[in-house]
Amino acid sequence: MMRRLLIVVALLFAWAAPAHADDISASARGVVRIVTIAVVDDEVVGFGHGSGFAVAPNRVVTNAHVVDLASRYPDNVVIGVVPSEGDKSYQGKVIKIDQARDLALIEFTGVRLPPLTLFGGRISDGDSLVALGYPGNVDVATARSAADFIKPQSPVRSQGGFAGLRQLSGVSVLLHTASIARGNSGGPLLDRCGRVLGVNSAITHNDDGDSTFAFAIAGSELAAFLGEAKQPFATVDMPCTSVEEQMAQERSADEKARLAADEASRANAARAEAERDDAITQARNRAETARENYMAGAAVLLVLGALAMGGAGLLLSRERKREAIWVAAGGGVLMLGAAALFLSRPGFDEATVVPLPKAVAAGTTSTAAQGKLVCTLVPERSRVIVSPTDKVDLDIGEDGCINGRTQYAESGTHWQRILVPDQEANVSVLDFDPATATYTNTRYLLSSEQMKQARALRKGVPLKECSADQAKRAELATQQQSIRTALPPVYNEKLVYKCSASDGTAAGATPAAK
Repeated sequence: MMRRLLIVVALLFAWAAPAHADDISASARGVVRIVTIAVVDDEVVGFGHGSGFAVAPNRVVTNAHVVDLASRYPDNVVIGVVPSEGDKSYQGKVIKIDQARDLALIEFTGVRLPPLTLFGGRISDGDSLVALGYPGNVDVATARSAADFIKPQSPVRSQGGFAGLRQLSGVSVLLHTASIARGNSGGPLLDRCGRVLGVNSAITHNDDGDSTFAFAIAGSELAAFLGEAKQPFATVDMPCTSVEEQMAQERSADEKARLAADEASRANAARAEAERDDAITQARNRAETARENYMAGAAVLLVLGALAMGGAGLLLSRERKREAIWVAAGGGVLMLGAAALFLSRPGFDEATVVPLPKAVAAGTTSTAAQGKLVCTLVPERSRVIVSPTDKVDLDIGEDGCINGRTQYAESGTHWQRILVPDQEANVSVLDFDPATATYTNTRYLLSSEQMKQARALRKGVPLKECSADQAKRAELATQQQSIRTALPPVYNEKLVYKCSASDGTAAGATPAAK
């Protein structure tokens, strides 16, 4: 146990200053350099390079002109795919090429890359854009040998603005001002959230000092090309909001919730005070009525006792001594009873008054969400850059057992699980709030080195399947916290879902067992 703790501490120190959750850096993980080497009779006779990006873990898109020779002379031209991370390059092959659109699809094996997501929404003039790739003038200036061209390194980024949609030889292209050069061909043109808008392909000539503009094959052309290649790809239509904007919205929502809670607290206090005043008034009225009843009863007994004494005196005057004694005794008892009743009349003390709770209106009782739920994305509370926004089905069991197979740990009043997958390059913090039936998936898109560290920390989490053992769930929560602490301070994505019972009833009401 001590050894495991030391390993966890060491990993945390190794990750003490995690990188900022930058969307462009996240997209850069899937950008590659494409190298072509022409060989004739075992002699290198040609060398070229461009850029590309992943649309699937083992497939990348680039320009057709980057791999044109390889498509025409596959036996003499080798394609190298050089990732932005790692320490190896991989051989690829052309599986689809479209000379008209200037697009090609390359397949390779040996590594899985994080695919980029296409943006299917509208672009406005002046929108900020980012180009990623490997400009040749930078490579020539920094390369010390030919081996440097097949050495993994991060792509170069440049910023610019969208300058309009144009047609180039019958193909829709995006005109923009991000600086690109030879070698950027085939690299992605991204929005601020790292979604693909197009594929960089050409630049204008700047004769006589003219400004340089760049062209990128439009995303619509790319989507059509991938569709013809029967290559699935991810697409997102939601507008780009920055993490800062999203967090500001969350703070604003939290502030509104705090103010609403304060107002509700004041209203509850005023209502409680009014209920107590009402209860005191009612208690005082009841006490006064009871006192009056006691005093009236005492007066009646006193009068009856006095009459009895008078009757006893009358009997005694008639020498009916025996009857007089009994009547006098009865009168005395009545008068003593009157005194006792008068002295025992109830008093009133405000401190003893406790108002009864008001009856709860039918249908307002709230219970924690449980059972089979359907969760729908809440766009105004979410930041979506790469993930699908389909509905999520959840089966919330007792003790944080989700979908009958995954154990979530207690996190305050919530249930939480941190997922660190073996294949994908991201970490998800999954959170379910039973009180509000809210499901949140907060995602961090990490580098390969960060994923190695996260997976190492995950090995310290022993509980995989559902368990009713509270001690094991507490240990799970502790182990997960070590992963949570090591994550970057800012997320990339936050998907917030509102859940309701799958049978259409309110999520707070558990569906009947079947």
